[in-house]
Amino acid sequence: MGKQTSGSKMTAKMCVVALLFFSLLVLSDAITSRKIGVNYGRLGNNLPSAYQSIEILRSMKAGSVKLYDANPETLRLLARTNIHVSIMVTNDEIINIAANQTTANKWVEDNVLRYYPDTMIRTILVGNEVLSSCSDAGKQIWNHLVPAMRRIKISLRAQDIRNIKVGTPLAMDALQTTFPPSNGTFRPDISTSVMVPLLNFLNSSKSYFFIDVYPYFPWSADPINISLNFALFQSNIKYTDPGTGLVYTNLLDQMLDSVVFAMTKLGYPNVRLSIAETGWPNAGDFDEAGANIKNAATYNRNLVRKMASSNPTGTPARPGALIPTFIFALYDENRKTGPGTERHWGLLHPNGTSMYQIDLTGKRASSDYEPLPPAHNNVPYKGKLWCIAAPEVNLTELERALTFACNQGNGTCDSLTPGKECYEPLSVAWHASYAFSSYWAKFRSQGANCYFNGLAQQTNRNPSELHDFK
Repeated sequence: MGKQTSGSKMTAKMCVVALLFFSLLVLSDAITSRKIGVNYGRLGNNLPSAYQSIEILRSMKAGSVKLYDANPETLRLLARTNIHVSIMVTNDEIINIAANQTTANKWVEDNVLRYYPDTMIRTILVGNEVLSSCSDAGKQIWNHLVPAMRRIKISLRAQDIRNIKVGTPLAMDALQTTFPPSNGTFRPDISTSVMVPLLNFLNSSKSYFFIDVYPYFPWSADPINISLNFALFQSNIKYTDPGTGLVYTNLLDQMLDSVVFAMTKLGYPNVRLSIAETGWPNAGDFDEAGANIKNAATYNRNLVRKMASSNPTGTPARPGALIPTFIFALYDENRKTGPGTERHWGLLHPNGTSMYQIDLTGKRASSDYEPLPPAHNNVPYKGKLWCIAAPEVNLTELERALTFACNQGNGTCDSLTPGKECYEPLSVAWHASYAFSSYWAKFRSQGANCYFNGLAQQTNRNPSELHDFK
């Protein structure tokens, strides 16, 4: 070995300092990834301001926050907060970014460079559950997904930014089979064309497979064969996978490992997992069993305890693995469409107060929490249900919804014609309630729900007996 000059000594010293700095960054990221993140959605017309929301996140000791866009005000307010940030390329931006590197560069310039590094952007998610959309327009995006991710990564490297991961969050419907976990397999329509190049990108860039995983949905679809306690991390039941002999004590681990085995079948056994969304609804419609505050608090508290532990348990297929996790969501969001649970995943009420007590650091003992309200809907509802007009809604909008329901055919509104049995009382609210119930009854099996853009609600009382319609 040659004799070191003062210059080479200085270079060696600088290398040591750089290595130490990098090690501290890695350690910092590892510590932060054990801190629970929160999804900050804004689909509500009654939510606190961005400033208030970030102050709330800080007071909750959230380690990271996931946005569904790259909102400028939010990103500015997150500067120097020490909260790690995940931003998103929206689905409608993907095709243009995939087609043109200049477009990708401009996106990074506008949404990353303008705020980084003061705002600790650590993840760019390209699209949101892109592979869940099976419409013709949605399918057009599929083959542009990975090219868009590559272009974003190229833009970051051109700016010498190495500590921002690029990924995409997928829903569990990207899998054809999930049970038992060792049978986990991706859907055949995306397996070769999308998943192989996606996994190749994630593997080569050392990024994460981001998955939206909700044990509530498989449990609520089959509450007879799946124990509620198994879904809530508090069961003594143990399930042994017949294909591997791995033993499972909760539903989340089963779902996560089904993704691991699906990736392994395509030749990528080592891509790390990150939970982009998980949670439990705190309320819902009559026919949405188990959606209540007690179950939501139980699930999320146990989730935090599992994922924020200084000695992470991982999953049976990946024992000890650290799995960065984001809870869905910060608030209940009243502008989300679909069944009632869609609007009730929040840790907080829209006014910013807690839905229930939760410690995102995972250090608070279960015995230190105040008692939770009892759950009254943990079994499927068996009674009759109607879909009626919600109180105090805009009558013009209600008339439009009434017209929509009646125009769907199948005799939905035949009984509302003059002289027929349901024509009276002659009011928009009554006619809308009849039309909504009739429409829901006819099209519920095809995915229709009792919502109508917030103009409808479920009831277990016959509308003809309600005084509001007489």
